[in-house]
Amino acid sequence: MTVRFDAVTADWFGHAAVRLEGQTGTVVYLDPDPEEYGVLDGLEPRDGDLILVSHDHHYDPESIRRVAREDALVVVHESIDASEIGRVDERPEALPFAVERVAADESFVLGPLDLFTTPAYNDPDGPHTDENGTPSHPEGRGCGFGVTIDGITAFWPGDTDVLPVHEDVPVDLFLPPIDGTSTMDRHEAAALADRLEPDLVLPVRYDPAAATEIDVDAFVVDVAHRGVPVVLDE
Repeated sequence: MTVRFDAVTADWFGHAAVRLEGQTGTVVYLDPDPEEYGVLDGLEPRDGDLILVSHDHHYDPESIRRVAREDALVVVHESIDASEIGRVDERPEALPFAVERVAADESFVLGPLDLFTTPAYNDPDGPHTDENGTPSHPEGRGCGFGVTIDGITAFWPGDTDVLPVHEDVPVDLFLPPIDGTSTMDRHEAAALADRLEPDLVLPVRYDPAAATEIDVDAFVVDVAHRGVPVVLDE
């Protein structure tokens, strides 16, 4: 299913993998996930102009190759280190594409696109920590991405709790994680959508097959009751 929103079309493949295309044909991929998630099974479009990778959990050279054009730009968070990822051994700079590293608080222009990043992490005093108190996503190890395509700003906050910085993010199309396992849950995502007042919410990073239908429906109802348009791409 393709969600059409003004000048942008969006496809959610599963987990955090999203494809955005502007009316001028520019294609952006957000976190094309590792093959172990299976979200890109059978897909090798190789049409991505810009590939954005928020942190090491979503970094996978083969998935990037599946979606990227030969002349694509791959933007990865500065912390991604292939030597610390057991399933890969190829550094981002070894990929056959132009590669840029970014910090978690930057903004810049990439040709026809405006791009910004935000911090993405779990609060060490929150619920998303291990038995030693280490967050699933420590501060400084990832980012969220905002990208403006043909006048529409899509914002993917990354694998993160709701953070103070999110209060001032400009967004037209909001792509929040809602599973709550190591990110904000559906209640927190709905409350954030209410504060951000986007023109459309497309939730991601949940498993429709594993999650109870009532949970996803409850998120939709919650957001809609707040006066924010919401759609599912399943």
